[in-house]
Order: sequence, then structure tokens, then C-alpha cells
Amino acid sequence: MNSFLAPAKCGFCLVGFMGAGKTSVGRLLAQRLGWRFSDLDEAIEAREGYCIADIFSRAGESGFRRAEQAALAELLTEANGRPLVLALGGGAFVQAANARAVRQAGLPAVFLDAPVEELRSRCAPEGAQRPLFQDEDRFRQLYELRRPDYLRADIRIETTGLTVEQVAAEIARCLGLP
Repeated sequence: MNSFLAPAKCGFCLVGFMGAGKTSVGRLLAQRLGWRFSDLDEAIEAREGYCIADIFSRAGESGFRRAEQAALAELLTEANGRPLVLALGGGAFVQAANARAVRQAGLPAVFLDAPVEELRSRCAPEGAQRPLFQDEDRFRQLYELRRPDYLRADIRIETTGLTVEQVAAEIARCLGLP
């Protein structure tokens, strides 16, 4: 672990594919630390006034990515040095401008990893609400395409078979947090 990561007093962001547990783990860890939690997808929906699926259908993926970049910039500005746990959407960290913004804000990126089959099964209960979940082959291809970018995160946590609490504890350990 490099000195940039020990300890992460300004916060950190969680990255990974859909179903990785970014929001669940992030909320739990932020609550335990007494830090602010933000979910980028929720911020986009609040900012745009539409759910993610509607943004995709109205503006396409490129329109969604523009909204995502703007919402991320707002969240990072609002953090203003206060500790933040930030859960990024599945494609956010893959966008070079977003990854650069996170790094410039001094937030280490933590990649929550699991095999594609496990991620897909975690997404199944709410699959209809996830625009990129619908096609199994596309889901797998997208995971394979994005994974190299996720691996550029500062820390990788293998989440297979772990509870939300166990993943949160491992992140805290890796980042030198209480």
C-alpha cells in the first residue's frame, strides 16, 4: 500500500461492475465512520429529474455519461475536504475524465471485484431497472471490457462469498481506517 492510501482521511470511492455491492458497502462504511455517503447514480437521478433507465432511453448512453460527469464534478466540489464515501456507477470509473477527477480530488479508488456470474446473480432481483442488465451476452462482454479499467483502482477487494459487513471491514483494513 502506498502512502497515498494510508489512511484515507479525505474519503475514497468504490468502483466496480453492477452488482459489486458499491452502494450497500459504501452506505454501511460511511455510517460506521460517521462520513458522508454519496451514490453517483442517485445524484444523477436527483440532478436530472429522471431515473437512470429514463435518462438512457431519452438521451442515450452518451447523454447519460455527460450527466454522470457533471454530477460527479458537483459531488467532488461539494465534498470540500469533508470525508466522503462515494459509490460510482458501473461505467463511471471507465470514463477517463471521471477517473482523473476522482484522483485529482485525492480519493483512492477501491475496486469491488467478483466473477461475472456472481455479479449477474446479484443483479437479477432488480434486473428490469438496470438498462445494461437485459442481455446476458452483453452483460458479460461489458464486464470483460470494463474490468481492465477497474483494475487500475488503487485497491482491489475480492467480494465473492463475503457479506457486506466483511467487505466493509476489509476496505477499512486496507485503507487504515477504524
